Amino acid sequence: HGPVFDNQNCFNDTLTHSVDFNLVLWEMSRMIKISVAIIAFNEEKRIEKCLASVSNIADEIVVIDSLSTDRTKEICESYQAKVISQEFLGYIEQKNFALEKCQHDYILSLDADEALSEELITNILKLKSLDNLSNGYSFNRVTNYCGKWIFHCGWYPDQKLRLIRKGKAKWMGVNPHDILKLNNGENGISINGDILHYSYPTISSHIEQTNKFTTIAARASYDKGVRSGFFKIVTRPLLKFLRDYFFKLGILDGRYGFIICSINSLSALLKYSKIKEIQEEKEI
Repeated sequence: HGPVFDNQNCFNDTLTHSVDFNLVLWEMSRMIKISVAIIAFNEEKRIEKCLASVSNIADEIVVIDSLSTDRTKEICESYQAKVISQEFLGYIEQKNFALEKCQHDYILSLDADEALSEELITNILKLKSLDNLSNGYSFNRVTNYCGKWIFHCGWYPDQKLRLIRKGKAKWMGVNPHDILKLNNGENGISINGDILHYSYPTISSHIEQTNKFTTIAARASYDKGVRSGFFKIVTRPLLKFLRDYFFKLGILDGRYGFIICSINSLSALLKYSKIKEIQEEKEI
């Protein structure tokens, strides 16, 4: 005798598999979709870490490229990112422009030198399957400085709102110090996991960035009515060093902690000196 086929059982099995498959499709369709927004300029050495870390959670990657001259665009396109060329508008303006270009209901906003820890990736994936999500979620950010993770100096936990419902938040602050804030003033819900910030590969790069950023900050502060004098130029750097090295425990980060706090102090010196310089130029 040949094998006996039970047509009814075969039909039931087929129906069950069909229902299971449809259930999977339904579950996938109800998961929230996340756009990842990144601004970049000549970031070929760092942006791939960022792109690789979001590849499993992103339903869309939007990169606003400030006319890079290196391989940044090519690397982004290899991850199927949508690359939009846009002359640099300012840090705040460029990041808000990136939010506008995202199409999904939720947006994860990152810098090109940032990536997600495995724990954070796992927790964002869990969020995608939940109902009634908040308008915003924040994460801690830990900075890698010359190959060392820094957990003091006022640099950690450095909590950042980064995952937001589209239209419910915007970038604010004073360039170059941007901050993402929810429109109604509410706080985002904190979830576990770190943003990994690969900031300065060398001390020289930190000093160069400090000089660049303090020029931008001095101009922006002056335009907002901030004025400087000898007292601020002398006292602000000292107070910043004391705060970061002793009260923010930079001393526990060893040699690099001292260097970071010293350059942070230099940042205050340069900013208020440059504001004073602008004042004097306006008086001529």
